[in-house]
Amino acid sequence: MNWNCILERVAQTDSTNDDLMTRWRAGDLIDPISRLARHQMKGKGRAGRSWYANANNSLSFSLAYPFNRSAQALQGLSLVCGLAVIKGIANSLQLTEEELHRSGLALKWPNDLLIHGKKLGGVLIEGGRLSSGNSHEKTWMIIGVGMNLEYCASIEQASQIPISALAQLNSKKVSIDADLVWLAILDALGDYLAVFERDGFAPFQADWKNWDAYCNQAVEIMEFGQTKYSGIAIGVNQEGALLLEEHPGQAPKVIYVGDLSLKKRS
Repeated sequence: MNWNCILERVAQTDSTNDDLMTRWRAGDLIDPISRLARHQMKGKGRAGRSWYANANNSLSFSLAYPFNRSAQALQGLSLVCGLAVIKGIANSLQLTEEELHRSGLALKWPNDLLIHGKKLGGVLIEGGRLSSGNSHEKTWMIIGVGMNLEYCASIEQASQIPISALAQLNSKKVSIDADLVWLAILDALGDYLAVFERDGFAPFQADWKNWDAYCNQAVEIMEFGQTKYSGIAIGVNQEGALLLEEHPGQAPKVIYVGDLSLKKRS
């Protein structure tokens, strides 16, 4: 580890995000802390969805990180975390980011990692300030990361979406150890979150566009399973909001995360 973060590793828990959220609500968080579980019994994704994982071939961990910004000023955090996960993957597999890009690794706004369009993993962001009126209070964000290390047909069947796995990117055949991948991602998160704390999302905007799986493609923006907007995804702005061109020649619609999700238009 290249920065000060408490590490915890447990065999089993309901949800590492929930574990750290409970400590945050109790006011027990002091320093950054990351908690990895070999098996999550009630793993979760965005908007209350379930996150399916297998103890033998998945990585599941959370990081509680304090910011001196308000939660509203942390737009783009999930996108920055996605970039940090890619950096951690590159380091753990001893590959360059260019090699990973050529192998089909990409990011889907706002929080998914894909390989050739199939889901590799995702990022879940929760947290905030306990006292909304206290501007001096730190904003604790709980960053959950889930990733498939090896392909598992039962996970694909349970999630009902095509999945991919880190092993597909392992061209150098290095040993994929969950603990080592965890630490490599945490190292990258330490670096990226320090820059994000200081400068916001703007320094990451161009890099994220390079990894954007759906840039310049026709997409639909979904809310509660229904199409809310459709158009051409043309990247993200300096806050990490999606820019959607609904009609050629008109200013793009700016879409913030909320409970919205993106899919390729068929």
